[in-house]
Amino acid sequence: MEKWRLLIHGARDAFTNMAIDEALLISGKPTIRFYKWKPSAISIGYFQGIEEEVNLAECKKHGVDVVRRISGGGAVFHDEKGEITYSLIAPEEMLPENVLESCDKICSSIAHGLGYLGVNAKFAPLNDIVASGKKISGSAQTRRHGNVLQHGTILLDLNAELMFSLLNVSAKKIEDKGIDKASKRVTCLREEVGEVSEEKLIKALVRGFEDGFGMKLAEGRMDGTETSRIDKLREKYESREWNFKR
Repeated sequence: MEKWRLLIHGARDAFTNMAIDEALLISGKPTIRFYKWKPSAISIGYFQGIEEEVNLAECKKHGVDVVRRISGGGAVFHDEKGEITYSLIAPEEMLPENVLESCDKICSSIAHGLGYLGVNAKFAPLNDIVASGKKISGSAQTRRHGNVLQHGTILLDLNAELMFSLLNVSAKKIEDKGIDKASKRVTCLREEVGEVSEEKLIKALVRGFEDGFGMKLAEGRMDGTETSRIDKLREKYESREWNFKR
């Protein structure tokens, strides 16, 4: 059975997290990584405009980092207390050539893992996972250097009010009814099955990936070449030039 590397990284700031993901993408070693964000952060998609998507004044007020991802997709609030983020990195030939099919394979593996926690989840194209008809996970993918990086969130809990205050939703003022409406479209593990520890979630997701990809995950660490790239990449992700480039 093929072995992939498992990285359990705990919490880091937004710029370091994105630097690590890109360093792993350059390397291309088959890897599943789990991590958190501290402080909480918003990541915007590669093609988005930061000032259009994010209420920067509110982010500053709450001490929330803002970073542009290397992947596409929309703006995401990463609550340091409310989610686990995963990254999957592999050579392109190890995944379906079609992006939608590759998202299906990855997200269906995550949904399968959530099943071990009693959550009836499934892939919802283009890149979401839903439970009880509501979004519980969103992902984004990029392909560079002949490799694939897909990363996304799995919600343990949801603070819709804070999320709405940090994101510019449709350019109108956030009202209670807007928060209620969003809450009806998004769910979390606490709402579906009660409190779930981060350790239990990661264990279930590991099983899901192993089943979905027919491989075995072995806990490891980044190699010297990968870690040597982090500082320079972090400088990029922290720079105004990168974050305000569009």
